[in-house]
Amino acid sequence: MSVNGITSTQANAYQAYGSTENKAAKANENKTNTSSEENNGVIYEPSKDAKTYKPDTALVNKLKADAQARTQQLQSLVQQLMTKQTNTYGAANDIWHFLAGGNFTVDAATKAQAQADIAEDGYWGVNQTSDRIIDFATALTGGDPDKIDEMRSAFQKGYDKAAKQWGGNLPDISQKTYDAVMEKFDKMKAEATGSTAE
Repeated sequence: MSVNGITSTQANAYQAYGSTENKAAKANENKTNTSSEENNGVIYEPSKDAKTYKPDTALVNKLKADAQARTQQLQSLVQQLMTKQTNTYGAANDIWHFLAGGNFTVDAATKAQAQADIAEDGYWGVNQTSDRIIDFATALTGGDPDKIDEMRSAFQKGYDKAAKQWGGNLPDISQKTYDAVMEKFDKMKAEATGSTAE
């Protein structure tokens, strides 16, 4: 075997080893650069302007408690009225059919209280009732404008259910309240769309 053969084989082996070592070193360097770029590159930070919508549970609970207390007050008023009639509450199908039938008389004090409650500025009047419905919807959604149609639909279902329980068309004040609520939903949607467009 010639010396040149051995030397040239060693040189080739050394070159191949050196070349492999260089490739490995470069690959390591690339990995280090890539991972440092990943670590120092694009970092997601949520915008400070991004709005999150959370239900206002305190307001929801307050509105529920208020509505429950006022509903009990109204039921008490009607029960007092019914016990004074020949048709007592127990004999009537239920409170709503009794009221819808209109077959009752009202004493002066009950009438005055009912009229005050449903007056324009009364608790059960169109303005206050429609405002409470909108406040409740807003509190449930945290004011998320994307939920306006969902809340409108829920209100519509509730209204239809109330009409069915009443046994037909609801009284005029209920229709006016319905119209006021729908108008306020329209206004909310227009404002949300306008602010989004800006």
